[in-house]
Amino acid sequence: MAAILLSGPAVEPLTLAEAKSYLRVEHDDDDALIAALVAAVRAEVEAKTRRALITQRWRWILDAWPRDGRIALAPAPVREILAARVYDENGIAQAIDTQAFVVDTAAAPGVIGFVSWALPAPGRAVAGIEIDVACGYGDAAADVPEPLRQAMRVLLAHRYENRGLAAAADAGPASVAALLSPYRVMAL
Repeated sequence: MAAILLSGPAVEPLTLAEAKSYLRVEHDDDDALIAALVAAVRAEVEAKTRRALITQRWRWILDAWPRDGRIALAPAPVREILAARVYDENGIAQAIDTQAFVVDTAAAPGVIGFVSWALPAPGRAVAGIEIDVACGYGDAAADVPEPLRQAMRVLLAHRYENRGLAAAADAGPASVAALLSPYRVMAL
């Protein structure tokens, strides 16, 4: 099973103004750098928690329907199924009604349930099924849990202050791990 990011978040969980305020930066010289760091720490928080903070569209590609009628998906939280299709032996996509699936929006990783015998079997052995889903807490920064936003702030300050010295493997301050711990999704 493979996942492809179709569209990333439309906004960041921290605005440039919020980031500059937290960093106590009053000039505009570092705006591009701070905006880039906000995007980077959002991606870092998402990677560490296996969660999408702001709504994103993902495509999951499967070879066959799981026999147990369940597909576990990350990043969490899965909000809705946007589209589903099965490819026939000629490589032509056949749409599947999204109402054939049940989405457990509270599960982490997200779970999509279905009745496997009621869905058409793919006609090709590899990548015969595609499911497009929306993941994330919502479309606005206010939808993101505050501990995750605070972890971003702490990481942002650490990355900004140590931008010339910090190694790529630097996990940041210990408080970040404590803020992220309740939100971590275990590997599938």
